[in-house]
Amino acid sequence: MKLKENASEEKLHGRYFTPRTIADYVTDWVFNQKNSIRTVLEPSVGDGVFIESICRYPDVLKNANIFAIEVDEDISKVAGGKCEQIRWVKGWENVADNDRVIVNDDFYNAYKNGLSIKRYQAILGNPPYIRYQYLEEEQRNEQSEILTQNGMIPNKLINAWVSFTVACVSCMEETSRIGFVIPAELLQVKYSEDLRNFLMRHLNRITIVTFRSLVFDGIEQEVVLLLGEKIKNSINHEIRIVQFDNLEQMESGNLEDCEFFEADLNSSKWTKYFLQESELEQIQTAAHDNRYIRFSKVAKCEVGITTGNNDYFCVNSETVQKYNLQKYCKPLIARSVNIKGIQFTEDDWRTNIEAGARTYLLDLTPFNKDEFTKGVKEYILFGEKSEQNTTYKCKIRDEWYKVPSVWIPDAFFLRRNYLYPKFMLNTEEVNAVSTDTMHRVRFLNSKNKKRMVAAYYTSVAMIFSELEGRSYGGGVLEILPGEVGRILLPNIFDDGIIPDDEIDDLLLTIDQYIRNHDDVVELLEITDRKILIDRLGVTEDEVLKFRSAWISLRNRRLVRGGRQATDL
Repeated sequence: MKLKENASEEKLHGRYFTPRTIADYVTDWVFNQKNSIRTVLEPSVGDGVFIESICRYPDVLKNANIFAIEVDEDISKVAGGKCEQIRWVKGWENVADNDRVIVNDDFYNAYKNGLSIKRYQAILGNPPYIRYQYLEEEQRNEQSEILTQNGMIPNKLINAWVSFTVACVSCMEETSRIGFVIPAELLQVKYSEDLRNFLMRHLNRITIVTFRSLVFDGIEQEVVLLLGEKIKNSINHEIRIVQFDNLEQMESGNLEDCEFFEADLNSSKWTKYFLQESELEQIQTAAHDNRYIRFSKVAKCEVGITTGNNDYFCVNSETVQKYNLQKYCKPLIARSVNIKGIQFTEDDWRTNIEAGARTYLLDLTPFNKDEFTKGVKEYILFGEKSEQNTTYKCKIRDEWYKVPSVWIPDAFFLRRNYLYPKFMLNTEEVNAVSTDTMHRVRFLNSKNKKRMVAAYYTSVAMIFSELEGRSYGGGVLEILPGEVGRILLPNIFDDGIIPDDEIDDLLLTIDQYIRNHDDVVELLEITDRKILIDRLGVTEDEVLKFRSAWISLRNRRLVRGGRQATDL
């Protein structure tokens, strides 16, 4: 973690100033209401770009109450000089109900001292992107109080823009609009899940505008536009995600051409709303189709082994020989590059050994101290002298050198993936273990293990993997154990659907293909035909929708991570 004293001014204060094009676009959308604008809130003025956008509306300047807030005194004064109709004041206590002001104050302080009981018809701005560790203690408490008051759960991962957004939505009139420029983290990261639920339940319509290219000059921060509406007496909750290449396309585009979807209030995932309506309808239907089954109904997925210090406990053949550790080690898959096919064989393990990979896990838990050889004692002593035992996980153990929860799984599921998620069988000839770079899978019925791996390498499982996971950065898809459990698979677990010998042949085909190819798009044409079409009666049109939806979401993830997209 970066120390606060080493952080840049931008990180400490969240100052990433908005391009004028975006400010004008958001302002135009927010002010495009049936009723004339009477109350306006801008909670994070910054350099005043939204003030300039507001100044293009003389009727608003003349008739509306305008409240704009900026914590930095110098910057707020600069912003105050950009519109003569909006005066500058020091402190929220100097604000009147019918004012048009830029207030030099902390937003949290203003919210606590009267802002929270006011209601606004038009709210717009670019909330500060301040990580939790850069907030003052009082700000942390105020942020937590805002979230708690609005039925949310505070935590140390939440950025300031989240509490700003929640607070401002809580200040909206019964019929009103809000337009914010916020990080693309809104769409998928875990700490934004509570916020996504909050927005779907408190807004009647949500439009998310995204961009395929970065739109803040010189800043590697991907942003989206959150355009939210409250509609008096409406019980509907709708959402749409609109994607533009760049700002020029945004300016020339028309949001009215884009349809809304009914918001799924039981799910916080928004990635699916990037899909076409027909694709989304089919995916929603599949969840209730008995031709498909959840991963969790067939197997249990858990995190891999948390050693507390992989560099110490994951060792190569040279270290094993040097300290005579053979008796105390288990075969290990420590990294994704060690995975070749969909079955981890002894040949695979031997190949990794010859490559010098860390292919052994030191597992001292089954042994008492008096069973340790001289080599083991020397390796433990080396660990203590080099302070390998000072990591948090090691320090909290009674015996730091004993790794807990070491067991041999039936299969492995890679936690972070690029082109496609990887799921592979463990084999009895190796009985390998894995670190937490891979999840461990146990089958509820061992006879299903080959069928499950075959079922996974289909377009159905691929699209649901993409939907359940999230983009981790650099185009990587991260899937956690609970999310793996929700992946939908073709239900081929009845022997009568596909004979065992055909499953064996299919597994061999999949294994050989993956060993010799980087991608699985062409492989899915084979598996989809043999499993979905020939055996489950899924139509070719349905299969193509699953596959095109997967490729669409995958391409978005890869392009955002700077990787090349794939055509269907």
